Amino acid sequence: MRKEILDHLYKITAEEEKIVKENAGISKDLYTSEDEFVVDSSKLLQQGKLIAIRPHTRFAHFPEHRHNYIEMVVMLHGSLTTRIVDGDTITLKKGDILLMNRHARHEIMPCKREDLALNFIILPEFFSRGNVSYDRENILRDFIIASLSEKKRYSDYLLYHAEGVIAVENLMENLIWTLIYHPDDMNQIVHSTMDLLLMNLAALSADTLKDMRSKGQNITITALEYIDHNYEKGSLEQLADITGYSTAYLSRLLKNNTGCNFKQLLQQRKLQQAAYYLENTPLTTESIIEKIGYENSAYFYKVFAQKYGCSPRQYRKRSLQR
Repeated sequence: MRKEILDHLYKITAEEEKIVKENAGISKDLYTSEDEFVVDSSKLLQQGKLIAIRPHTRFAHFPEHRHNYIEMVVMLHGSLTTRIVDGDTITLKKGDILLMNRHARHEIMPCKREDLALNFIILPEFFSRGNVSYDRENILRDFIIASLSEKKRYSDYLLYHAEGVIAVENLMENLIWTLIYHPDDMNQIVHSTMDLLLMNLAALSADTLKDMRSKGQNITITALEYIDHNYEKGSLEQLADITGYSTAYLSRLLKNNTGCNFKQLLQQRKLQQAAYYLENTPLTTESIIEKIGYENSAYFYKVFAQKYGCSPRQYRKRSLQR
């Protein structure tokens, strides 16, 4: 990260100066007008903007709260410790990126002068734009979908260890630079850079992604990853053998955490892969049906039309016209 950017972000804010001089705490009215501590995007984000940044307030304990937006915490230097309610205590180090949706409640321990965490305020509307195209097969996409839901789901927060990932570091620096020095006239560049950043995070390998969740939620992610990689011939019985849990327990857990049973999730994944093949390969529909593990082609045509509102042939034709 360029020194000029770090110097700008390290500046003591008026809020921090008051905390140090008066031994004060966090001023709740700077963040919300509600009785419940829900950090309000309208207090932090200029009207008409979908993304903004602000350095995390140091020197004071930030009490338990949640946000009415999606927050991305990027650790630029030093460390920060946060306790997720009903989750784990996480210590962020340089290069770590923590994504939290609107359901995640957490508190943050006081930071020192040299600790520099940058908060990205991202409105849900950013992810509702028509031209968004994140990898349909990745956990990050599931997190984003859950973030847009009003219902608390299994993926309230994700942690990436991204130090040394050059593409992520370069995009992050470009994004921060644009938001600092051109906050009013480069909206499209900001949106495109954020899209690229999220796509690169989505491409990180499973050992880089650390999903901070409870035991039951971790089992759910294991199940989703199993379906993601075994959609052709995967079975609930095989998943039970892998995880050591009964099929009945897994069925109930998946239904509670995702709203779908194993069969429905497997079918969704098969259809997603079929759509990918139609968009990106010359494979015939019959070949695709065989590759994704359907034995009954009539049933495939039926469920595909139910999901996408058209036949596979029409879907491919539409994708070519985009």
